[in-house]
Amino acid sequence: MSREILTVVETVSNEKGLNPEDIFEAIEEALVVSTKKRVYTEQPEVAIRVEIDRETGDYDTYRYWTVVADEDHEMPACQLAISDLDENEWTIGDVKEEQIESIEFGRIAATQAKQVIIQKIREAERALTADAFEPRIGEMMYGEVKKQTRDGYIIDLGDNAEGYLSRDQMLPREQLRAKSRINAILYHVNRDNRGAQLLLSRTSPDMLIALMNKEVPEINEQIIEIRGVARQPGVRAKISVKTNDHRIDPVGACIGMRGTRIQAVQSELDGERIDVIVWSDDPAQYIISALEPADVSSIILDEDAKTADIIFTANDQLARAIGAQGQNVRLASELTGYKLNMMLEEEYLERQQNETKAYLDLFYNRLEVDEDLAQALVDIGFTSIEEVAYVPADTFYDIEGLDDDAIEMIQERAKEVVIADELVKQQNMKEPSKELLTMDGMTTDWAYKLAQRDIITVDDLAEQAVFDIEGIEGLDEKTAGELIMKARESWFNEE
Repeated sequence: MSREILTVVETVSNEKGLNPEDIFEAIEEALVVSTKKRVYTEQPEVAIRVEIDRETGDYDTYRYWTVVADEDHEMPACQLAISDLDENEWTIGDVKEEQIESIEFGRIAATQAKQVIIQKIREAERALTADAFEPRIGEMMYGEVKKQTRDGYIIDLGDNAEGYLSRDQMLPREQLRAKSRINAILYHVNRDNRGAQLLLSRTSPDMLIALMNKEVPEINEQIIEIRGVARQPGVRAKISVKTNDHRIDPVGACIGMRGTRIQAVQSELDGERIDVIVWSDDPAQYIISALEPADVSSIILDEDAKTADIIFTANDQLARAIGAQGQNVRLASELTGYKLNMMLEEEYLERQQNETKAYLDLFYNRLEVDEDLAQALVDIGFTSIEEVAYVPADTFYDIEGLDDDAIEMIQERAKEVVIADELVKQQNMKEPSKELLTMDGMTTDWAYKLAQRDIITVDDLAEQAVFDIEGIEGLDEKTAGELIMKARESWFNEE
């Protein structure tokens, strides 16, 4: 019996390259399972341990109990109450054990040991694969299509490593055949014991970056830098580049002689159209370049809000900037990080007139100043009562006819209006319930904004649909759905 165990350990260790200690532990675990099934069928919670002598293969079996407080004594099969023992000898947390008769390492125990060993081998192999590939996340892998599954493809990466390319990480209309060769980005390594381990993507922006590195030597040599990428996989992409050598045209280098370099990348990406633009640290110039081939008439930036009004003089240029199904402006916005508002010149002028009128009415009615002073406040750039109330007094010196006393009076009046508005706001503010405020995943800001929509309690939230709470800043569709499902847990618990 002891020789049998040592033989199993030696054989599996040599064949699978597994640490002998892991195999001993697997056999001990299998003997515990077998002992419980054969001796303690009616007490599955019983605590058993098996100890194998690593030199001789002999083993002993022990049953043990954990000492617990009287109020925690719920499982007599594996617990002992402190009051039943000599308190001078035992304390809570101690383990009392006694040796019991060991079962033989027979066919059943061997089979169970084999299953445990196989599982440990798989775990060890997955750990080795994860250790080898985790540093390579973001790297382009080259492999052969091994087989198709219901939701994707298994890719043979060589050296007994396999990647998984799911359909949602493939280009639209892309079809792969067995034995065909393919490039893909390794974007995640799954260390869990379930599911595919090496996850691949052909839609990731890193895929385009890796292909450009491959086809453009200047990028690989860091003479040219890739500063940004935006993709609609398989359809269109924008990539911004910067040269570290003023003698080299970064766009020309990326496109190549007669477009050979960029065509090679496009061919790999199923004909995806790629716009190469020059990166600029001037946001306005960067946005204008990102909207090519459209000609921008003028641009008004709000760098704090990360928004830009893009103005065009002709309809055809506006249409070109927007692109088919909004494709061009969407990619330009993603590339630059700015929300882009596209409009014709007449639309912009009309909006300016409406805004000016709104500001005039605001100052005339709320501050009770005459029309000329209201117009003067608008002309020097005021857009809110708060600005009038709290800017430095010298800001008003450009308005003719205002002395320090008049400026002080205007600012005091503005402060009174701001304070009055805040009081009204506080009086009308609805308070979310304590349960809503403390619900898992909820933030204080979201809770108060929900309360303004009459969603006061957790039950109120449970009755909402995702579209009912959309539009709250920072609360995306996925998170909104998760919060609603969390609120509905009480429904299921009641059942």
